[in-house]
Amino acid sequence: MKKNILAAVTVVFSISALFAQKNKMNDYKKTASGLEYMITHSPKQKGTQAQAGDIVTVHYTGKFLNDSVFDSSVARNEPIKFTLGKGQVIKGWDEGIALLHVGEKAKFVIPAELAYGDRQVGTIPANSKLIFDVELISITEKPKAYDVKGKDTVTTASGLKYIKVQENSAGTLATNGKTVVVHYTGFLLDGSIFDSSVQRGDKFEFPLGAGRVIKGWDEGLALMKTGDKYRFIVPFNLGYGERGYPPVIPAKSDLIFDVELFELK
Repeated sequence: MKKNILAAVTVVFSISALFAQKNKMNDYKKTASGLEYMITHSPKQKGTQAQAGDIVTVHYTGKFLNDSVFDSSVARNEPIKFTLGKGQVIKGWDEGIALLHVGEKAKFVIPAELAYGDRQVGTIPANSKLIFDVELISITEKPKAYDVKGKDTVTTASGLKYIKVQENSAGTLATNGKTVVVHYTGFLLDGSIFDSSVQRGDKFEFPLGAGRVIKGWDEGLALMKTGDKYRFIVPFNLGYGERGYPPVIPAKSDLIFDVELFELK
């Protein structure tokens, strides 16, 4: 009799576990691409939602379907940073992180076609469906373009165009041979950002006139004084030429740069 009771209890627990698992799966939402996600923690006051072009800082633990861990930034105590929507991570991450607000935690179930596909990557077999526990720690929002409405555009003999956004009459003029320290954001003509020292939080410096940068920059920075902000519209022949800089800059791309000159060395 005791054996039968224990068997019955085991069956009850097994059924309960199945229902719990089913209910747990029902908590997931599924996107059109096949990504399944569930918000596991949301703070009382949600932070900013992540958007394409933002630099996001994320903690994660990656697991196989049997719950064994194959990678974890949490274990290393080293969150990762990447630019959202630029293909720097697997597709399931680009899609999933964009659903989160700062401070939220989530669980992603990512099908192989949104992960590593039919390739084996490290210890991850080909065609693997993966689980990630993620936390969106912070966002560095993409920089806003300078407001140039109503400002004059000047064209030089080479074809470089520039707009004076902010002038510092007391600044020092940049000259060839000086090392210039700048912040910049580069845009394609459709307004999308392809590079930004502002977003990285890391000023860029180079010797002016030494050919270390594109021709449009060597010419344009020589027009500026410390404290100035300029917009440059650089034709492709003064930029990255007919080839561009694949895959970031298409062939024959005219480019826009918002530049601020901080100091000369």
